[in-house]
Amino acid sequence: MLQDASMLREIRLQIKGWLLPIYTHLQSIGLALTGCHALQTASKGNSSKGLIERENKIFHSVCNCCETMFPLRSVLLAGLVSLCICQYYDYDYEPAAQSMPSSPNCAQECNCPINFPTAMYCDDRNLKYIPFVPTGIKYLYLQNNLLQEIKAGVFDNVTDLRWLVLDHNNITSDKIQSGTIDKLGKLEKLLFSYNKLSKPPGLSTKSLDEVKFIGNQLTSIPSGLLSGMENLTTIHLAKNKLTTEGIAGAFKGLKSLMLLDLSENKLRKLPAGVPASLLMLYADNNDIETIPSGYLAKLPELQYLRLSHNKLADSGIPAGVFNVTSLLELDLSFNKLKSIPEINEALEHLYLQVNQINKFDLPNICKIVSPVNYSRLKSLRLDGNNLTHRSMPDEASSCLRQASEIIFD
Repeated sequence: MLQDASMLREIRLQIKGWLLPIYTHLQSIGLALTGCHALQTASKGNSSKGLIERENKIFHSVCNCCETMFPLRSVLLAGLVSLCICQYYDYDYEPAAQSMPSSPNCAQECNCPINFPTAMYCDDRNLKYIPFVPTGIKYLYLQNNLLQEIKAGVFDNVTDLRWLVLDHNNITSDKIQSGTIDKLGKLEKLLFSYNKLSKPPGLSTKSLDEVKFIGNQLTSIPSGLLSGMENLTTIHLAKNKLTTEGIAGAFKGLKSLMLLDLSENKLRKLPAGVPASLLMLYADNNDIETIPSGYLAKLPELQYLRLSHNKLADSGIPAGVFNVTSLLELDLSFNKLKSIPEINEALEHLYLQVNQINKFDLPNICKIVSPVNYSRLKSLRLDGNNLTHRSMPDEASSCLRQASEIIFD
C-alpha cells in the first residue's frame, strides 16, 4: 500500500537521476542483443549476396552469444525497472492500482485511486476528448486514446499540473489551443510521443525536467522554445523529421541537460551549441557525414555517443576527435569507415560492426603499451568488416588486457 505517494515520487525521481547513466550503460552492454535485429534488417537494400550471407552469419553468432548473456542482463535490468527506470513510459503509478476505488471527484471516464488522489488515469479508453480535470490533480495520464485536439480551458482547474502524458494519440499542432499547455507553470514532465505534431507546443514553464516528442512530424525546434529551462535534464526527439538547420540554437543555455536523443531524424551534422553538461548524445540513424573538429572537447561530461547507421567515412572524422577522457561508450557501427578511429585509453565500449575496416590499427587504440599503459576497453565489436582474429597484431593482447568481449566475423 502506498502511504505517502508524494514522498515516494520524490525518492524515485532521485533514484532515477542516480541510475539513468547505469541503465544506459547496461543498454550499451546489451547492444549485442538489439544488434540481432539490426543485423537482420541491415541486409535490406544490399545487393551483394556475399554481404547478405556474411550478415546472416553475424546475426546468428551474435544472437547465440546474447542467449547466453540474457539471464544475467534480465535480472539487472529488472532491478532497475522496478526502481522506476522505463525507457519510454516513465509513469509514476502502476496501472494495476486502477482496480482500487476511485475518488468521488474524478471524471466519470477516468480513475483516480483513493490512495493516490492527485493522479487521474484516463489511458486506454478510446477517448476523443480530454474529460473534465478536477482541482487537485497533478498527474494526468491520457495515453493510448483517440484524442485529436486540446481545447481552450481544459486545464484551467489544474494550472499546477506536474505530469502530462499524451503519448499515442492523434493530436495535431493546429488543434492545440494557445493558453493550454503553455499556462502550466509547474509542469515537470511533458510526454507527447507518437502523435501528429508538426511543431512543438508553446512552453513557458521553467520547471520542466523532461520532454518527449518521439515519433511525431517535427521538422524544427524553435531556438527560443526551451530558453531558460535550467531544470531540463532529458529531451527525446527521436523519429521525427528534424534537420540540422531546424535545431540550430535550440539547446543553448540548458545548463542541466544530460540526455539528448536525436536518433532517426534527417541530421547531416551533429547539433551545434549543445550544453557542456551533456552526458548522453544519441544521433544514430541520421545522414551525418562529418564530425566537427574539437566537437567532443566542448562536451567535457559526455560519456555515451551513439552514431550508428549514418554516413560517416574516414574523411569525415578529424584526427583525435574521439580521443577524449570522458567518453565511455562510442557506437560507430553501420557506417563507411575503413579504419579504426583514434580513441582514448579510457574508452570502455567501442562498436564498429558492419563498416569497411580492413586493418587492425592498434596505435589508434593504444598509443603506448606498457604495464601501466593499456586500453580500458571491455567490449570491442568488429564483426561485419574485413577483419578476423588473425588481423590482430601480437601486442594486441597486452593493449586489450581488460577486454572481455572482442567480436569478429
